[in-house]
Amino acid sequence: MNQWVVVVGGTNMDVVARTSAPLVPATSNPGHTRISPGGVGRNIAASLGLLGAPVRLVSAVGEDAFGDEVLRVTAGCGADVSSVRRVPGATGTYTAVLDDRGELVAAVSDMATVDALELETLHLADAALVVVDGNLAAAQVARAFAAAATAGVPVAFEPVSVAKAARSAELVHDLLLVTPNTDELAALTGRPADEWRDSVADLHARGVEHVWLRCGADGSWVCSRGQDPVHLPAVPATVVDVTGAGDAMLAAWVAAWLRGADPVEAAREGHRAAAATIESGHTVRPDLADVLREDT
Repeated sequence: MNQWVVVVGGTNMDVVARTSAPLVPATSNPGHTRISPGGVGRNIAASLGLLGAPVRLVSAVGEDAFGDEVLRVTAGCGADVSSVRRVPGATGTYTAVLDDRGELVAAVSDMATVDALELETLHLADAALVVVDGNLAAAQVARAFAAAATAGVPVAFEPVSVAKAARSAELVHDLLLVTPNTDELAALTGRPADEWRDSVADLHARGVEHVWLRCGADGSWVCSRGQDPVHLPAVPATVVDVTGAGDAMLAAWVAAWLRGADPVEAAREGHRAAAATIESGHTVRPDLADVLREDT
């Protein structure tokens, strides 16, 4: 029985700095910094491992201490990292600045190492689902989508950012799930952000089965082809650090979907995972599975 989730995407080390008082631009601010494994694909794979889903990460890291640590921690979460390629040079980094409320002010993503990832030998014979993150170059996304189509495996695509959504926009068709925010959705379709319902209809017409539109504090819309959109409110949370919340959200959706949940039920589980992550100082909350069990 095909049961593995194959996650293809970015792996890096997160450097997250948070101010201890309201941020003052263009000067030094007091605060604290943490360094921990990150990357959208890696975060999703690690979260899936913690949630008990069989998951294999396909990515690339450098031949450095950061790469060693990322692989050690990710494997410790229960993810198979045997398909993560080691390449010469440094592991990618994601450097973020948060204000004293834990909200993202600015970030710089250095994913050059992931650009070295080759996908000609992507093995999907045992896969139930492929998750692709937009950190990949367009050619890599195309290879991952093509391999999944050839193997008959459904695909979930996380656009990651407006710029990365735009570069893969023409490739987004015939997928199980796409998970943009409003601006990323606009980048995928070329429509203004306030025409999101038309944008969703465009993606459905391209063969996308489910569009899960994330709206931050305003919750999300689960838009399944042939059905009316369903709005879900965000789960209230005290913000400690927003980093990784969206990744946990998608991982929880996938884990619930594998258990047979419908898209709306899975999205509710995703909202609970996002809230739990926001209330944690960890990019991937180590006790995520316990917290979700307590909430049910």
